[in-house]
Amino acid sequence: MDPFQYVSHANRVIFGQGKRSLAKQELVKLGIKKALVLSTPQQVELAFEIGEIIGELCGHIYTNAVQHVPVEVVNDAQRIVEKLDIDGLVAVGGGSSIGLAKAIALNTSLPILAIPTTYAGSEMTPVWGITENNIKKTGTNIVVKPKAVIYDPDLTITLPQNFAITSGMNAIAHCAEGLYAENANPIISLYAEEGVRALSNSLPKIIENPNDMDARSEAQYGTMFGGMVLGSVGMALHHKLCHTLGGTYNLPHAETHTVILPYAIQYNVEHAPNAIKALARALQTTEKDVPGALFDLANTLGISMSLRDLGMKESDLDQTAELATKNPYYNPRPVNKEGIRELLQLAFEGKRPVAGMISSK
Repeated sequence: MDPFQYVSHANRVIFGQGKRSLAKQELVKLGIKKALVLSTPQQVELAFEIGEIIGELCGHIYTNAVQHVPVEVVNDAQRIVEKLDIDGLVAVGGGSSIGLAKAIALNTSLPILAIPTTYAGSEMTPVWGITENNIKKTGTNIVVKPKAVIYDPDLTITLPQNFAITSGMNAIAHCAEGLYAENANPIISLYAEEGVRALSNSLPKIIENPNDMDARSEAQYGTMFGGMVLGSVGMALHHKLCHTLGGTYNLPHAETHTVILPYAIQYNVEHAPNAIKALARALQTTEKDVPGALFDLANTLGISMSLRDLGMKESDLDQTAELATKNPYYNPRPVNKEGIRELLQLAFEGKRPVAGMISSK
């Protein structure tokens, strides 16, 4: 056994159908007396439902959260926090709502209760991101990690099928990169493998039967592990590419993670043998075909696997390769502009990755 370090940043998790009814009880435990409920415009109805559940503890409902957390939205919401003397935040939704809550907490240290409706996993991490002047800045600060999380599989019913799958693939990406993180450890690797297994098993069942609550519960279970991995160890090439594409070109977050994942794994496949073995077990495939299995999983679920289809211009691929190789994240395989440019071209065209597709130079 190699030496390792494992740090746990505990939060409280409440898991089960209908458990959103405990939101007020959780706010009381956190000592919150006047909460700001945050959501996107698409989740107004749910935000108001949560507002009714928490009753007199609801100080205001803000429904203008958007993806990539623009600094203008952060400033707008924070003015409400200051004006109304808000002392806690309730984030309802996915990465947009939870990301906004985190950005506010970064400046105010207010406690967060997260009620996720997607499989992105942001609710389990101390990672924040804010976009300013088309550049997404990210960081880690324990103050932004939600103090409590309510996982209610019922809330995922309203997720469009496309987004359910792409946010699930996003969670798989957290697990995959956690397996070859610079500070990987055997405990997080167990979480990561189990997260990939649970998500890859449940997502096809959700497509087959959207009302399969056992599958939806298993997907949220896998999501929890994905978030724990993301919040405990560093990420690598995949996340650097997605942050570049999302922050610079405003590509949709979960869809971009879905498209990039198989190619990022293909880039690293010969440099992370233990991670590939774990992924092969979780995906029930051969080590050689792990990138292809990830591609097939998303593709057979009806997801377009092309950056072109997400609105990316081929003429911007050179700039993307340049940006992604500046101040790169740790990666098991050294990052070079030529290899990244090859990776991006394959992702742009949506070709199924196979061995030797990206040069090893």
